Order: sequence, then structure tokens, then C-alpha cells
Amino acid sequence: MKDPASRKIASGMPLARIDFHTPAMQRHRRVRALVDRLTQGYVWVGGLAVLAAITLIFFYLAYVVAPLFQGASLTAKAPLSPPWLADAGQPVLLTLEEQNRLAMRVSAQGEVVFFSTRDGSVVSRVQLPIPAGVTVASVSQDPPGKGLVALGLGNGQVLIFRHQYQTLWPDNHKTIAPSVEYPYGRALFTLNEQGHPVQHVSLSATDDSVVLAGTDNATLQVLTLAPDATGTWVQHPVVLPQLTASVQALYIDPRQQWLYVINGRAYADVFDLPKRALNGRYKLLEGADARVTASAQLVGGVSLLVGSDTGTLGQWFMTRDPDGEPRLSHIRDFRLGTAPIARIRAEQRRKGFIALDESGRLGVFHSTAHRTLLAEPVIDSAGLLALSPRADRVMIETQGELHRFNVHNPHPEVSWSALWDKVWYEHYNAPEYLWQSTAANADFEPKLSLAPLAFGTLKAAFYAMLLAAPLAVAAAVYTAYFMAPGMRRKVKPVIELMEAMPTVILGLIAGLVLAPFVESHLPGLFSLLLVTPLGILLFGLLWSRMPLRLRLSVPEGWESALLIPVILVIGISSLTVSPWLEHLLFDGDMRHWLSNALGLAFDQRNALVVGFAMGFAVIPTIYSIAEDAVFSVPRSLTFGSLALGATPWQTLTRVVLLTASPGIFSALMIGMGRAVGETMIVLMATGNTPIMDLNLLEGMRTLAANVAIEMPESEVGSSHYRVLFLAALVLLLFTFVMNTVAELIRQRLRKQYSSL
Repeated sequence: MKDPASRKIASGMPLARIDFHTPAMQRHRRVRALVDRLTQGYVWVGGLAVLAAITLIFFYLAYVVAPLFQGASLTAKAPLSPPWLADAGQPVLLTLEEQNRLAMRVSAQGEVVFFSTRDGSVVSRVQLPIPAGVTVASVSQDPPGKGLVALGLGNGQVLIFRHQYQTLWPDNHKTIAPSVEYPYGRALFTLNEQGHPVQHVSLSATDDSVVLAGTDNATLQVLTLAPDATGTWVQHPVVLPQLTASVQALYIDPRQQWLYVINGRAYADVFDLPKRALNGRYKLLEGADARVTASAQLVGGVSLLVGSDTGTLGQWFMTRDPDGEPRLSHIRDFRLGTAPIARIRAEQRRKGFIALDESGRLGVFHSTAHRTLLAEPVIDSAGLLALSPRADRVMIETQGELHRFNVHNPHPEVSWSALWDKVWYEHYNAPEYLWQSTAANADFEPKLSLAPLAFGTLKAAFYAMLLAAPLAVAAAVYTAYFMAPGMRRKVKPVIELMEAMPTVILGLIAGLVLAPFVESHLPGLFSLLLVTPLGILLFGLLWSRMPLRLRLSVPEGWESALLIPVILVIGISSLTVSPWLEHLLFDGDMRHWLSNALGLAFDQRNALVVGFAMGFAVIPTIYSIAEDAVFSVPRSLTFGSLALGATPWQTLTRVVLLTASPGIFSALMIGMGRAVGETMIVLMATGNTPIMDLNLLEGMRTLAANVAIEMPESEVGSSHYRVLFLAALVLLLFTFVMNTVAELIRQRLRKQYSSL
């Protein structure tokens, strides 16, 4: 039965005209225009908000990171000229206590004066028990924290004392009470039997032994102090080869293994104390006229700092040569100016130090970072130099005045070279890339190189993409171009559903299940990787030789379903024969064979496990985008190519893939970005060892995983905290640069193949 409009047309009757200007239609158009404008504004505001959020994140990260690369600053305070300083005698030692409230000054007459750093007023005076008429000829301090001081006297003896500070709260008022103690008794220890002045002295103390070394510039004397049954400290001489040149300084390392004697103009003799033998003589400065003018030990006592008459400073410490023999090695140099170096003081908690030259120029340095943080004139000439335990106060006594300076130097251990270059750390025989932010011992020095983390990030992404990219792109091409529509409607949602799997679950499975499985089935897994492609090719060859009736019985586009049992059989067979392969080819232990025959280390949680797990996570992303790109190629291009006589394979490779190449490239870049930024899988399946090795069977640590591991434990505002933010900034910049380059390449591909 025809509708009324059809009957009117059949009878020739005129149709009623539709009025598009009724109030309802006009209202509808106004509402639609309003919705369009609102939607356009919403999209515009949303896009700007996204850009603004990314920009704010970038600037916030940069704001947190920027202080890392700022140098030190020095603020001068009014100098002090307390009345007692005029007749206090020649100073030999000046120190500051932990809280910068008190300073200690030791004079050549053996008087210890504790005074306020605020106004110079005397808090207490202590006369040390040295013989009348004997003066102090030299001074040495034990490593920081102990407060031990050894004074070499003009009569050949040595006095050891300790200065301590106790915090008291009388009437709720904070007071620092200084004191002097004699941990080894008030008796003097004799270094020089002839009574010659101890011109240079060095002290190293442990809980059960003390080593003293001294010289009168001609002979070298070494004593060990040990308690007897009554608790009295008894001295025992140590006989060492004698020197042939005048001595400038003596240093003993805290482990009491090495004695460093700087002598002549620019030489160092190193003695092995346990063997009581000379290790070697080393030239410290180049040039016939060069001479050492100042020296000191870095915190920990491993490194020697040597200042020259040309304004340079060098760092030296013991390493092992290729033959395994210990030798004193020159590590790095610094420059303060052109005047001779007069004083060097090491920080007590970091590998930094300050230096003062004879022109009054002060420099602030960090040894490991190889960084000069400050170099500026502060006084007119050199003087006695003191650095506080927190390295935030400097005091210089010269010409009857105490010059005071506040030092702001929060992040000296970070530099571009420390972050990205090989660094020669103490106790290492060569420069290395290292990340080790914490340790259990007090001698530890943070190692904050981002190079192994960036390398681990790229390594994890590379192996993940090595597995995911071929499989995902090949699956996308086959699904979109060859697969039957009915099968495609089933396969594509299943693969895309894999993307909904939480990565923490994948990481848990990879770490607890996959890693032990891979370790116990290594031969089977490697055979699986080799046999599967061959098995698929062989099955394809056999299928092409099957009778035509049998081949036509399978609907077109459903042939791939036949590969499912083939792959299952290959996989089960490979894993089943794995123990026999291991016994037959690798003497029952493939891990041992890899280590001994190929020199490849094996970690249970390694890049192979990460490649499987993260590849599984990345495949759906690449597949979905690439499949849409291939499927959206106009059918007219395909039909035209086939009509012109091209085979389906030629059409795929020369028309479809070229047209879809921008989308496929975008899929790969997005998958790469996902792999680079992945956190939970690499956190749980890599072992988190920050090493630089392409070995497939070793682990790594990535930037993202490192931030996740260490950020909760880092001190807010510390160098470690800011370096972690720098790692996040590097990750953001890497992703931004990679996406920008990818977009440029995609636009070029799109322009190049848009005419197809």
C-alpha cells in the first residue's frame, strides 16, 4: 500500500511545500549553532589546557632541577678584632664546631681558646700540658667526627687531645659547652729521640690502634700506639726506609695501610705500612721548577689534594695498574688562579674542599664532580683557614683579624660530567658510569650518573620493540588486508582487549612466573624463537601443495586459523625437549655454559623477560593504530592496482603499505613512547641493576623505574631528590623530542604518498 505522498506523485497532484523557516526550525538551527560553537570552544579550551599542563609540568621540573647547576655563593660578614687576639700568640690551628657558634684556636704556645663566632668573646681557655718553653711546631687532625688533634712539639714529642662540644639548655637557653680531653692520657709520646722538632706530624686512630708519623725534615719516625693489659697506651716503633729529601707533609690513610710523604719539590713517597716497605716514588707536578705549596686529605683519607705554586690543585689516590699492583694515580686537576696555593681545607661530609692562595683568592671545589663552584678574592693575603663541619661557614685569621664568610653551596656533587660522563671514583681502578645513591657505610660517596639509567631505558624499549614491532605490524597488515571480515571482527577486539591488562599484573607475572620459567627453559625458548618462523614457512609450503579441493574448503581469509594448532605444537614441543637439549648441548647447565664459554653473565630477571612482558603490553597499542591505518586505505586504490594486473602482494607492498605508512610509523612511535615510559613492568622484572651492557640475559634499570623506587626515600630538596626530578625531565624531553621527530617524519610520509 502506497503512502499519501506516493499516491499524490502517481496522480500528478502537487506536493505540499516544506517550510524551513518555521519558528521550530529556526529555533533548532540556533540551538545547533550554539552547540557547535560550544563544542568548538570546548575543544579549543581543552587543547590549550593540555598544552598549558604540559608546559607547566616542564617548567616545574626545570624549576626543581635548576639549583643543581648553580655555583656556590659567598657572603662576607664584618671581621672581628677581639682584644684577646693581640696577645694570643702565633696560631697553628683554627676550627669551627658543628653549629657554627664556637671556634677553637690553638696557639704555638699550646693555649686552646674557645670563642664565640658572633662577637669573638672568649668562652673558655685551656692550657695544654706541654713542657715550659716548648712550642708547637706542627699540627695534624684525624678524620672528621673524632675531633682528634696531634701537636708536634719542638722537643721531638707529640701531644694528642680531643676537642668536644656539648649542647646544654640552662634556663631553656641553648648553650654550647666546649671541652678538651686526652683519650690516650696526658703523657707525651716521643717521636724523635734526639729532641729535634717535629716539623710535620700525621695521626690516624681507630678503636684499638693509633698510628703516629712525624719528621724533623731529615728522618722519618712512625709509632703505633696500642693499649696493654692495664689500659695504658704503649708506643711501638715502626721501622721504614729513610728519606733522601726534605719533607713537606705527612698523611696516613684511615685504614692505616698507606703513609704518604710529600717531599722534595714535587714528589710523593708512598709507604706500605703493613709490609713496612716503600711502594713507590711518584712525581706530583710537571715541570722542573714546579713545587708543592699546600696539601690535604679529602674526607675519608683516600685522596690527596696537592696545591702548586702555579695555582693548580691535583687529586691523587691509590689504584691498581693492569698487573694488579697498587700505585698512586693522578685523577684530575683544578685551577684557582695564578698565585701559589697557601691553604687547603676539605669538607667533612662531602668530597668537596676549599683553597686559599697567597693573594687572598678563595676557591670552592668538588672533586668527584670536577667542578669549580667559586673563585673570588676575599682578603688581601693568605691566612689560617677554617671550614665548618657543614661547609657553610669559613673563617680566616690574618693580621690580627678574623674574617667570616657564609657559604651557600647546596649541590656541589652534580655536574654535567658527573651525570653523563665516566667518573673516576675513589676505590675504583678506572672511570666508570655508576648510579648508587645510598649505601650502608659512612665512607660512601653518592654516585649519580644518569647514563646507565638512560641506557637501561633505551635497552628495555629496544628489546620490547624488537619483539612487539614485527608481530604487531605483521598482524595488523594481515588482519586489515587478508583476513576475512568475520574473523577480523573477532580477532581485533581480542587483541585490543589485551591493552586493558594492568601493567602491574604483567610485571608481577613476569617477575614471579615468567622469569623463573625462562631460567629453567632457556634452550627450549631459544629453539622456539628459531623453529617457529621455520615451522610457519614449512606449513605454508605444505599447504600450497595440498589438493585444490582441500584448500578451497577453507573459506578465503580464514587460513590463518590453521596456524593456531601448528604454533601450539611447535611451542609445546620446544619446551618439552628443553631439558634434553640442555643436557645434550650444554652439559646440563646452559647458564654455566653461557658464563664460561661466551663470557655472558645471566640474571634471572633480564632483558629477555622484559622483552616478553613489555612486548606483550606494547603489541595492542601498535596493532590497533597500524591496523586502522591499513584498513582505512581506500579500496579504490586496491581495486585499481589489482585491475592493472598487480598481484595482491604487489598491491600490498607498493600501494597499501606506502599509503598507510604515516599511520604505521605513528603506531611504532606511540609504542616506543609507551615502552620508554613504562614503569611497573621494568620495576618488577628487570632486577633494577643500573649497568650499561647490551647483554640480553642481564638486567637494567630505567629512568622511570628509578624515580619510582627512590623518590619516596629521597630527602626533599637534596641533590638526590633533584637528580630524580632531572631524570623525569630527561624522560619528558626524550618523549617530546621523539614525538616531534616522529610527527615531522609522519607529515613528510603523508605528503609524499598522498598522491597515490
